[in-house]
Amino acid sequence: MNEMKQKAQVYITVAIIAVVAIIIIASSSFYVVDIKSQCVITEFGKPKKVVTEPGLKVKTPFIQKTKYFEKRIIEWDGEPSDILTRDKENIGINTWARWKIVDPLKFYTSIGTEDRGQGVLDEVIGSAVKNIVSSYPLNEMLRNTNRKLEYTTVELEKAEMDKKVHISHGRASLVGEINKMANEGLRDRYGMELVDVRIKHINYIPAVIPKIFDRMRSERIRIANKYESEGRREEAEIMGYMKKELEKIESEGYKIATETRGEADAEAVKIYADAYGKDPDFYSFTKTLETYEKTVDDNTRLYLSTDSDYYKYIDSFMEK
Repeated sequence: MNEMKQKAQVYITVAIIAVVAIIIIASSSFYVVDIKSQCVITEFGKPKKVVTEPGLKVKTPFIQKTKYFEKRIIEWDGEPSDILTRDKENIGINTWARWKIVDPLKFYTSIGTEDRGQGVLDEVIGSAVKNIVSSYPLNEMLRNTNRKLEYTTVELEKAEMDKKVHISHGRASLVGEINKMANEGLRDRYGMELVDVRIKHINYIPAVIPKIFDRMRSERIRIANKYESEGRREEAEIMGYMKKELEKIESEGYKIATETRGEADAEAVKIYADAYGKDPDFYSFTKTLETYEKTVDDNTRLYLSTDSDYYKYIDSFMEK
């Protein structure tokens, strides 16, 4: 009985060892490539083959090893950098990109890890951004086309037109040049490819901001001076027109008054003449009374000769 028990324990032990060995060999022989990954098989540290199709795969246990890489598009986010444009404007540019591994074997042999790939892109994209941005003026980086911008006032719109800003390439074209320059040799050297490169934002360096405000202030002052000059010119035109119209009105009024006075005098002379022709004595009497009224008051003393008209009328009045 003891012998049988011992044999049974030996069998069980052997079976357990065999199962463990099978599991170890199986785990070292089989590997899985999922749909979002790609794999490089190495043999004694040297790359043997590339597996890009998903599924359960088999390799030589203990000799071959797997190195997985991302098959999907990978994010890259750069650090802001200060760049001097062709027209000597210092700006800060922040970029981002998307890339992927197109040749896992070359990528593994040249770089090895995705983190190192990110480091390569830091240098490649940073260099391309600096080369392109420094080759163009600031307006090319800020605008895409020569389309007419919307302004709150006509003066600001005219001021923009007076600057004669012409966009020959535009921001989108410059970004395309950055992408092209950064992609040159990337596939052949590292097995990588840039899918897209974009500018996240452009900032003015603090030292440049006062200059921008000064230009804006001088532009507003120029517009204000233009308004003031136009106002003074219109004021002079209005005052000149008003003076001209006033002189015209006064002249016409004086003319009408003179004509009216002349007509009235003529009519009065005519009336006087008609009255004198009808009754000379009465006319003479009334004219004398008018003369009395204009020349004699309570404080007047008259010294008349006996042959004066005053005396004759007074004397004739006393006799009555």
